[in-house]
Amino acid sequence: MSQQETYAIDIAGVQRDLRLFEIKPGVRIAILNILGDTELVNAAAKELAQKLSTQTFDYLVTAEAKSIPLAHAISAEMGKPYIVLRKSYKPYMGEALQSETLSITTGKPQTLFLDEKDRASIKDARVVLVDDVISTGSTLQGMRLITEKAGAEIVAEAAILTEGDRAQWHNIIALGHLPVWVDE
Repeated sequence: MSQQETYAIDIAGVQRDLRLFEIKPGVRIAILNILGDTELVNAAAKELAQKLSTQTFDYLVTAEAKSIPLAHAISAEMGKPYIVLRKSYKPYMGEALQSETLSITTGKPQTLFLDEKDRASIKDARVVLVDDVISTGSTLQGMRLITEKAGAEIVAEAAILTEGDRAQWHNIIALGHLPVWVDE
C-alpha cells in the first residue's frame, strides 16, 4: 500500500491528518470527511455554536450529506432545529423547491431540494447556513438560492473550514482555512 500525502490540521483542539486528493490534473485539495468522526464533529460544533451565539436565528440549514452530523451537533448545542436540503427528490417531499450546485469533489452538477414542510417552516424565518468545507462556494450558493426562494432571511454562514482562494470568505464563520495545492 502506498503512503498517502497528508496535511496536518487542528480543528477546535482536535488534530487530524487530511489526505490530499487530486481533483483534476495538477490540483489537489485536503479532504475533510467528518462522517463517523464524533470527536471532531462535537468539538467543531461546540466552537461554531460559541461563534454563532451572537446571532439571532430560528433554524440551521445544511445540505446532504457530510455536513448533517455537524448541523445536528450544533443544533444540540444551541437548542435550535435544523433542516437538511436533500440531493434527490422523494414523492413525500411534495412541492419542493430546488436549486443546482456544482461540487468540487464530484465535479458534477447536483440538485438540492427543500421539502414542502420545511419550506413552510422557514418562510419568514432567520436561518444560518452550515457546511463542512466551503471551497468553490457552489453548494453555499445553492443553499442561499433555495432558502431565499423559500422566503427565509440568511443571517450567517458557517463552516468548519474554508478552502482555496477562488472566492472571498471574509463573511464566513469558520474554524480554519485550507490551501489548494497547484503543481507548477
